[in-house]
Amino acid sequence: MTGTRSSRAIPYDALFDADFLESVRHLRFVARRVDRRGRFAEQRSRDLGDGIEFRDFRPYAPGDDFRAIDWNIYRRLGKVFLRLFEQLEDLPLYIVPDVSESAFMETPPRARAGLRASLALAAISLNQHDSVGLLPFAEDLRMVQRPRAGKGTLPRFARRLAELEPGGGTDLVASLARLRSLRLRSGVVAIVSDFFDPAGIDAVTEALRGVRHRLVLVQLVRATDRAPDLTGNVRLRDCESGTGEDVSITSDVLTRYRRAYDRFDEGLAEFARTSGAGLVRLDCDADIVPQLAGLFSAGTFNA
Repeated sequence: MTGTRSSRAIPYDALFDADFLESVRHLRFVARRVDRRGRFAEQRSRDLGDGIEFRDFRPYAPGDDFRAIDWNIYRRLGKVFLRLFEQLEDLPLYIVPDVSESAFMETPPRARAGLRASLALAAISLNQHDSVGLLPFAEDLRMVQRPRAGKGTLPRFARRLAELEPGGGTDLVASLARLRSLRLRSGVVAIVSDFFDPAGIDAVTEALRGVRHRLVLVQLVRATDRAPDLTGNVRLRDCESGTGEDVSITSDVLTRYRRAYDRFDEGLAEFARTSGAGLVRLDCDADIVPQLAGLFSAGTFNA
């Protein structure tokens, strides 16, 4: 995925736009509970300790901090209890954009919408002091930026996006296996892709079921995906493998194609419904933020 810079890479100034980023400031990821081992932020941790918001009591045990004892209960009941408070930590967001060869082929390339959506999701998390990592995929997945937060992270993240180049064929199944092997701290994984994979939608959804993080699926679509503007005798070439096929485009062929596409589309939607994943279909030729907002009920996405 690296090397001499490709003319098809998305320029930095096409991604990093102040007005675009300002438009996502009202959107928020909210975790039911975040995994421990994070840093102080705005999400509620699974741990109870010496945070700010009171949650519960529990009986004192040898070795506990005397400072947490509730002496009012001791005076009333003669029993020693500790006051427990919620810890506030960060919610890691792992952004997984599709940088396969096919994502850069169209005009404008589908990758432009995908990387802008990736930047918008990063901005939402960083605005609430969460951490964001970048793991692009094509034939394989790699860690380009480990989860980080703080001032200056967003411009750095935008530069990383602008440096991404076409990475060969698509293998989402292998990429998700690689993601699982990284054993990342539990958080949200946002996959930004058209989800077209030679292995088929059943293999893709099976691989998605193995991801232990909360999933957000940003499906990059165009009207021509379901209704291609093709007639007559044509030679179709796979833009990633280079293989070709001569096809006579008839009404019957188009009908069978639309049925196959609908099965693919419904397969992804059914996975989202049954797994609790967030799913938004992002029209690559329309404004990004109003479409992403569909993920956030009343301004928040509950992870």
